[in-house]
Amino acid sequence: MTSSEQADAAKPLPTNVRFVLITVFLDILGIGLIIPVLPRLVASYTLQADSQAYWYGAIVAIYGVMQFIFAPMIGALSDRYGRRPVLLICVFGLGLNFLLLTQVTTIYWMLLVRAIGGITAGNLSVANAYIADVSSPENRAKALGKIGAMFGLGFICGPVIGGMLGEAHIHYPFYLAAAVALANVMYGYFSLPESLPADHRKPFHISAANPFAGLRGLAHLRGVGALVWVYALTMFAQFTLQTTWVLSTELRFGWTPMQNGFSLFMVGVSSVLMQGVFLGRYIKRVGDANAVLIGLASSTVALTCYGLATQGWMMYVLILCNVLAFAAGPALQGFFSRAVDARSQGLAMGSLTALASIMSVFATLIGTSIVGQVSHFPKGSILLGAPFFLAATIQLMALTLALRHLKK
Repeated sequence: MTSSEQADAAKPLPTNVRFVLITVFLDILGIGLIIPVLPRLVASYTLQADSQAYWYGAIVAIYGVMQFIFAPMIGALSDRYGRRPVLLICVFGLGLNFLLLTQVTTIYWMLLVRAIGGITAGNLSVANAYIADVSSPENRAKALGKIGAMFGLGFICGPVIGGMLGEAHIHYPFYLAAAVALANVMYGYFSLPESLPADHRKPFHISAANPFAGLRGLAHLRGVGALVWVYALTMFAQFTLQTTWVLSTELRFGWTPMQNGFSLFMVGVSSVLMQGVFLGRYIKRVGDANAVLIGLASSTVALTCYGLATQGWMMYVLILCNVLAFAAGPALQGFFSRAVDARSQGLAMGSLTALASIMSVFATLIGTSIVGQVSHFPKGSILLGAPFFLAATIQLMALTLALRHLKK
């Protein structure tokens, strides 16, 4: 990196970025509120631990399927009509989805409500495109890291509050999440400026918004190559971890929503430390490529250790030791964003979201099925860590591909 590029990277982010970052924070806060209690809401309609795991997997997977189908379309619509209106509509849909979840009376209605919610789940891809609009190519990884930091802040506050409320009543976190999302819409309506000038917009073509076409487009981006597979495998590993974490910790350690909320609080702290505080200086020092490689290596080791842990307190320690893993995602996204022109950022970020979504579907169905299969083993059995061993294996594959691509 030249001295001028380093100077650009060291500049503070544009003022209007703060608006979209607060919007993302409120969005993730709402999602974080329901994470510790959603498995228990599913369990209230099921009888056995294995059926709880399977139905929870189906409910998370259908959300991912709908997100996969519609995220590129939402990104492309933001390329045509601007980021602001599309983002606000998506956040409104998220709040409505939270509210409807408090009214369902059967597992089948819950499945339908989550499917509808997945349609408007492309808001984060629009937020990423917004950040790409207002940041320079050299500053983009740092800027996208701020999105990750907002994830972390949302997970610091959301799961802890959700866990506490869930102890009182299973529906309270959903009511609060709905209120937060709808307040977010009001905040964005009055405070969020448009980031995409009219002369930078492009016509909307439904064929270009096809998720499979978007994925093919990612694969042909200049200089990206195998990084598409690295991103896909990384997302698979991370979603395996995320969708089995609460089920697994309840099964292995008997954790309550409060304890799971605190563990996700620790994830949020690690994320904010890396992506919100140290990322710019860290990437400036080691470079994007090394940030990806070190992050994937750290994650592979941590996932293996999660599976081997025999006491709940070990999970907290491992979360804090895995802080370098949180640099890999923004650094990877930076490679993709720099390979796309300004008129196609929304479609590119939507395609990445679609790729992550389809990986979440496979990871959820496979991971929760594994939890269901091992749920009958006694506490202390190493087989209970099977979902984490699978995630570690997939992450190792991603690391191997990244090493070959970035070091050639």
